[in-house]
Amino acid sequence: MKSTIEELGPTRVRMAIEVPWGDLDHAFGEVYKELGRQVRVPGFRPGKVPNRVLDQRIGRPIVLEQVVQHAIPEVYSEVVRENQVHVLGQPDIEVTRLDDNDTLAFTAEVDVAPKVELPALDELAVTVDDVEVADEEIDQQISVMRERFGMLTGVDRPAQDGDFVSIDLEAKLGDDVLEDGSTTGMSYEVGSGNLMEGLDDAVRGLSADESTTFQTALLQGPDAGEAADVTVTVRSVKTKELPELDDEFASTASEFDTLEELRDDVRTRLARTKVLQQGAQARDKLIDHLLETIEVPIPEKLVDREIEWRNRAMQNELQQAGMDWDSFLQMAGVESREAYDADQRTNIEQAVRTQFILDAVADAREVTIDNEDLSAQVMAQAQRNRMSPEQYAQQLQQGGNIAEFVADVRRTKTLAQLLEQTTITDASGNVVDLEALRPKTVQAPAADDTDSEDAATEDAATEDAATEDAAPEEEVAAAAAVEATEGATTDTEDAARS
Repeated sequence: MKSTIEELGPTRVRMAIEVPWGDLDHAFGEVYKELGRQVRVPGFRPGKVPNRVLDQRIGRPIVLEQVVQHAIPEVYSEVVRENQVHVLGQPDIEVTRLDDNDTLAFTAEVDVAPKVELPALDELAVTVDDVEVADEEIDQQISVMRERFGMLTGVDRPAQDGDFVSIDLEAKLGDDVLEDGSTTGMSYEVGSGNLMEGLDDAVRGLSADESTTFQTALLQGPDAGEAADVTVTVRSVKTKELPELDDEFASTASEFDTLEELRDDVRTRLARTKVLQQGAQARDKLIDHLLETIEVPIPEKLVDREIEWRNRAMQNELQQAGMDWDSFLQMAGVESREAYDADQRTNIEQAVRTQFILDAVADAREVTIDNEDLSAQVMAQAQRNRMSPEQYAQQLQQGGNIAEFVADVRRTKTLAQLLEQTTITDASGNVVDLEALRPKTVQAPAADDTDSEDAATEDAATEDAATEDAAPEEEVAAAAAVEATEGATTDTEDAARS
């Protein structure tokens, strides 16, 4: 077998491959075996029909066509493997010569990973924000706690912003009642604006047992965009009475005896959160630096395929939700489909470039991964996806994403090594130690303990959720690798999609 590889550009090659007829014996054998089981010829048992009879019965051109279809994938894979070509996606195949009993020749054009020229990466440095906790931030946290300990009390007056009302809703389109837009006994905070457009204006000023009708555009379902008539009836009006901010509140809402002690604890936890966020910021700035200083050619067809796949997936999700693109863009606050597409392309291109850079660094430094690396990442991703490690591993296997996962773990480890050697300073010039950023495990409160949850647990849980990605070295890098390369098409993933 002869093969030559021609570079059509920095991210695309054409392979010209010639296969001697003798190398097709295996393909002929498989084709004749399959045809022998399918074709019935009088005088011969199934599977015992001679090859020459099958040629006469079916036609030699059809036999050759099936041999070519069987042989090309195997031959192509062998050439890719022998030449260590990092292909991306499926090739465009063209048969250029098919001489019976002589030669099969074909070309295969395919996207390949670009060759990335790496600069010296020995003196990496990034600057992150200072850690500053303002009194206003502490007040906001205390205010959230105070809201959670508020009591609802019925009032005999018209509803106003901040009140909690129990309402009945009935939506009609013409004379037809819309079941999805109708409900009874719903609790709603007036002025929150999180249910439907026009509801706040309608409810504001209504007392118990009073009703009004207003129009609002439907956002979902087959009638999305149509104006429906919605009748709202207020059943009760309640106001929230907040506890006084004093030592008694501190002892009730937390483990502390005084309000000053509670404020000091909130300040400490906010400072820890901001320190953790420095790690995430360092990670992001390191990736930005790599993208700015390393030139990476982008396979446009790969990006186009990824955009096409994402749009198909989004279209399916919108259809399942009974929405169209216009409704989605309006809810997302995007000006137009063109703006959405442009932003999506930019994000995908950055993800692809990041992936190639980390792969190049990993190759240059001969980064390897072991079972410990894989297990740690399975644990982390399982926790992120709120499932057990066993369930996550099974999901990877069933989806055929093992190779992709292993590649991501290698990138994660590579980014962790880069981050570890990076000098990180804050805006005031102080060196930030990543080891000090390691978060403590926080046990989230049980659902039935919500009302008695203390301030320390509440703030810690908030801190843990807000800074899940902001951990030192491997933890920070793991989050970065997932975020930065999200959507970047790998050869395994793209092949499965094609």
